[in-house]
Amino acid sequence: MRTPVFELHIRPMFRATDKAHMGFAFDLWDYDDVVANADDILDRLQNDMPPTATGGLWPEEWVTLFKRWKDGARKRLDLGTAAFAFQQGSTKTTITATGTFPAAGVEGWLQLESETDTSKTYVLYFEAPDTPVGGTAEAFTLKESYPSSDTRSVFIRSSSGTQQLH
Repeated sequence: MRTPVFELHIRPMFRATDKAHMGFAFDLWDYDDVVANADDILDRLQNDMPPTATGGLWPEEWVTLFKRWKDGARKRLDLGTAAFAFQQGSTKTTITATGTFPAAGVEGWLQLESETDTSKTYVLYFEAPDTPVGGTAEAFTLKESYPSSDTRSVFIRSSSGTQQLH
């Protein structure tokens, strides 16, 4: 069974309304806050969160997944490191990340994190395997494309911080 990951499995279950409702106590979209308050969050999920007026209690499968994450490794994704390139063609624009994974078995991808009318931000994520893998780290080339008609500014968030590509 796959180990649950905060950014992939836990954070997406917390809706904006849940975040707003619990904002007085902790930030449900912040890994460190959720880790520090995991027992309280689980108690609330099992009893009164989210309130009926904003959707009602989570399905039991969601609560079980949160509990499995809380009681397990509390795994999260790492921000990756790469060299980035931006290429705008006549029909598509491509963002390319190249580098070498930090260890054997690590996987990575570019993910659209947010977008506004004027910009979009991608994140370079790395996910380590649940169990260390022998061998050498592999080189990677990751690409993300979108229509060239989209002329918004492009930002990349990685372990080096946030940089503007276009």
